[in-house]
Amino acid sequence: MASQHVSSTMRTAEPPSDANANGKLLKRYGVLNTAPDEGLGHLVNLAIHICGTRMGLICLMEGDRRWVKASVGWDALEVPEPISFCLHTLSQPDGLLIVPDAAIDDRFATDPLVLPPPGLRFYAGVSLVTPDGVAIGTLSTFDQAPHPLQSDQINALRLLSRQVIMQLELRADVASLERTVTRQKRVEKVLSERNRRFRLTLRELKQTQAQLIQTEKMSSLGQMVAGVAHEINNPVSFVYGNLTYVNRYIQDLFTLLNLYQRHTPQPHVEIQQCIEAIDLSFLVEDLPKILSSMKVGADRIRQIVLSLRNFSRLDEAEKKPVDIHQGIDNTLLILQHRLKATVDTPRIEVIKDYGKIPPVECYAGQLNQVFMNILSNAIDALEQAANSSPDRTSPRHNQITIRTAIVDEDLDHVTVTSAMIHIIDNGLGMPDEVRERVFDPFFTTKSVGKGTGLGLSISYQIVVERHGGTLDCQSEPGAGTQFRIKIPIRQTLKTPEATVV
Repeated sequence: MASQHVSSTMRTAEPPSDANANGKLLKRYGVLNTAPDEGLGHLVNLAIHICGTRMGLICLMEGDRRWVKASVGWDALEVPEPISFCLHTLSQPDGLLIVPDAAIDDRFATDPLVLPPPGLRFYAGVSLVTPDGVAIGTLSTFDQAPHPLQSDQINALRLLSRQVIMQLELRADVASLERTVTRQKRVEKVLSERNRRFRLTLRELKQTQAQLIQTEKMSSLGQMVAGVAHEINNPVSFVYGNLTYVNRYIQDLFTLLNLYQRHTPQPHVEIQQCIEAIDLSFLVEDLPKILSSMKVGADRIRQIVLSLRNFSRLDEAEKKPVDIHQGIDNTLLILQHRLKATVDTPRIEVIKDYGKIPPVECYAGQLNQVFMNILSNAIDALEQAANSSPDRTSPRHNQITIRTAIVDEDLDHVTVTSAMIHIIDNGLGMPDEVRERVFDPFFTTKSVGKGTGLGLSISYQIVVERHGGTLDCQSEPGAGTQFRIKIPIRQTLKTPEATVV
């Protein structure tokens, strides 16, 4: 509603002394420079109904500025400064202003709102006073026709003004609570994130500690294997190397013996008795066979020693092309004692289906550790299946199949050739909830003392992080388990040089 020119004879009221102090309260209530409020509009509507008028509003003040927070029949968002109804209401000792007929009241006769249009005649307003005693505005109702106001209507108007303040106080408390809750949520979020990082750090520390222990064990095993292989190699090499000479010398002695028998067909009686006592004919026939068996055994020991030295790979800290089939065979040799039949478990048959695979660039010792972990788990699974079989009189056929092949993949328009190794057992298999966690650190289904839950986790790190390959597990109850290892033939990706166990 546009304001008109104000006559110089209009009597104006001075702003209350605390008019400039209520800005902080309005900010606390969250109503400063905000749009009209529907909830407060209901109270204005109730004031109009009680007083029997057609217009009303809630006017808030900040310094010299007055704007409408809720209104009925009033379109303007701000009250022009020269209009004095609000100021007169705030300046009343009891905070109440009743003007039955503004046209005959010297204070308002020339007020822009009293002059037509709009020609307001009746006004009733009450100050909005906070619990701290600060007046922040007015609740007013007005009409274009004069009429009196009864005492019960005045009391109701006062009650409504207190309801306005109560609503503002309630909203302020709710807003404060929401801010507190928001801050609390932020604090809880920060604490939760810190706790999460702490738990993650603690888990990583525990994992690192366990991996260091596992590394020390594998290192000790490698050193022991290498030491044993070295100590065995010297005497075995001596025996193996001299068997050739022993065989030659014995052949020479047999030749000499034949000459004696040819030229002395009738030996002395004592010699004849000795020939019969030692069964010379059998000795001549069996001794070469014994030497041949000794040579085969010594050669087998030499092969075992070579396999042990290849398995330890202590001198191979860098990547180099290796024969992965040799690594698998060496691992099977170490585990040979667990593949044989025992009183409780039948023999485990190992089926090798090796494809033609060129040398693979890898950390040979670490890859052997992967083979060791997965094959050991396969043997454990088969032993568990054998022990849980209800029919012990008809033992099950335990089997581990090792299959290798070459696969080509197109990655970013580049063909990558990889070696694929399948290690399959026909054990009991595992449910999905176990299969999904087999690579988690410290997860194990074995009894206490039989597993740390680190073997497959470490194997995953070696294959994926150190070699840029993949390691996954396929299994279902009753159908056995298959581990698939894929290692690029050529290591083109830069991998971290940190110690991996």
